[in-house]
Amino acid sequence: MQADGREIRVRVRAISEPAEDVRLFELVPETGAATPYPAGSNLTVTLAAEDRTIQRCYSLIGEAPADGAWRIAVKRMNPSRGGSAAMWALAPGAVLAVTEPQSHFELAVGRPDYLLIAGGIGITPILGMAERLERLGHHPRLVYAARTRRQMAFLDRLRMLLGDRLILIVDDEGGRLDFAAEIARLDPAGETYMCGPAGMMDAMRAAWTAAGRAPTSLRFETFGSSGSRPVVPFTVEVRDHGQTVEVPADQSLLDALGDAGIELAYDCLRGECGLCAVEVTDGAAALDHRDVFLSAEQKQAGQRLCACVSRAAGRITIDTGYRPALSRASQ
Repeated sequence: MQADGREIRVRVRAISEPAEDVRLFELVPETGAATPYPAGSNLTVTLAAEDRTIQRCYSLIGEAPADGAWRIAVKRMNPSRGGSAAMWALAPGAVLAVTEPQSHFELAVGRPDYLLIAGGIGITPILGMAERLERLGHHPRLVYAARTRRQMAFLDRLRMLLGDRLILIVDDEGGRLDFAAEIARLDPAGETYMCGPAGMMDAMRAAWTAAGRAPTSLRFETFGSSGSRPVVPFTVEVRDHGQTVEVPADQSLLDALGDAGIELAYDCLRGECGLCAVEVTDGAAALDHRDVFLSAEQKQAGQRLCACVSRAAGRITIDTGYRPALSRASQ
């Protein structure tokens, strides 16, 4: 069960590759026009993956639609949970359903200073924010980190936009992101916007707290493609349903539960809103948290798990909160 969002049929107008293992898709509505959106917005795409239908959320690129198209970028994951494989199988002319643009990561203008941080494919929402801030005369700094330069999308566009305010951190060139140093350079009343893997988010939140900064001035979006353990199949006992569900390496817990007829409420599909969180009653040591909704203390306690992105490396028991008697009473 997903939150509200009107579906629109779109056609893939063109596909390009702006970086290694990244494909850029231009999507044009079959009827009407590609509507404007705030920087940082996203589309939820409905895809056919093998014998099931899945939904994946992708950030919109740029400050506004260009040439009548929405643009999203998809990194090829290995193994894929289904989303990137299904997107990479598309060809120009393909038709699919998307939600109209939704904004969960909106930029607040008028602050004295801005720091933007992107990790890998996390550049997708950050690019539009940089363009809007620059157009409004705010001149942000953008720290862009990746394993290699080949994995950095939109570099020419960013260099033209930001000049020496674009800072590249490249792992295979010995680069390391010093969160404390970047925070120290930011005006005390400034804000940081960040998108990247969960580990990067956790490190930044720890440095931000240590610096005594206001929690509301750190805003972030993440993706659940990296965790503390390798991606492996795992087994879930669903106590309140009396079922055992096998979760393959290329599928999320949320999708596996859905295939087994166990429906959870969900929305963001990125580990941010917490709507799909389930109670873990056994197996906490096996958990691999990939969300940014739960606090470090909650993750350490091992009592909840965000089903859309987080995983396990073994056998766990969960409770979804379903109670048959209460369900019948509400019908």
